[in-house]
Amino acid sequence: MINLNGTITSHEAAKLSLKNRGLLYGDAVFETIKAVNGQLFFWEDHYFRLMASMRILRMAIPMHFSMEFLEDEIKKTIRAATFDKQAVRIKLYVNRKEGGKYNPTNHDVDYFIELEATGNPFYTLNEDLYRVELFKDHYIYANLLSTLKSNAKTINVLGSIYATENGYQNCLLLNEKKMVVEALQGNLFLVKGTTIITPPTSDGCLRGIIRKQLIEIGKTLKEYTIEEKSISSFDLQKADELFVTNVMIGIQPISNYRKKSYGTEVAKILLQKLNVKARLTF
Repeated sequence: MINLNGTITSHEAAKLSLKNRGLLYGDAVFETIKAVNGQLFFWEDHYFRLMASMRILRMAIPMHFSMEFLEDEIKKTIRAATFDKQAVRIKLYVNRKEGGKYNPTNHDVDYFIELEATGNPFYTLNEDLYRVELFKDHYIYANLLSTLKSNAKTINVLGSIYATENGYQNCLLLNEKKMVVEALQGNLFLVKGTTIITPPTSDGCLRGIIRKQLIEIGKTLKEYTIEEKSISSFDLQKADELFVTNVMIGIQPISNYRKKSYGTEVAKILLQKLNVKARLTF
């Protein structure tokens, strides 16, 4: 089932205009949200990130786009799809209404919500082989737009093709200064000794929801310190652990980068605390 501007319809009956600005110009933002038994993980953080993204892209935010309204629309869609007793992947898309070419004639928005059933209700650690490599064909630019969850994802698409063709589970993206920014599907964390490091948003990484949770968790740990600091490709070789984060997987440890192998000790500690934090958002 899909929710189009508040109307529930089937995938087959849903219609998207060929003049949709998200389709034509990438003039859209989205949130990927995890829900279990009809309850949304970290919904407040998702909502405020969405509102910030819409403001940056100069979209007109409707007066009724409150946190409660959008939560109700998402839950209405979950119930209509009879997914209210399982884990669900939710995509909430917002695009500027059609009109104009590069210069829009209307700053109002449309939205739609789609769902996909998933597996584990809470986050578990996958310790299978997970090899990564640098994707150096194209760069992320260290600016504000790179931090937004927009549907302009050409680098991620090309990087995913490269990873598949070369037998990697993921690739790490670089900015124009050759700093490691993030992975194809999430933020990157590095552990060296008792220090946990993740790139700052000023390097161009996504303002990830799980990234935010782990930074908050890291500040409460007595045994470790957490820093937002640029990461070079040389730092990857010196690290004790590397892992990728996003709202669907939680924490995915990287097992290998080139000839380097990594552990999972800190990832396990953080994952346990992340699951506790997720339950507290209900």
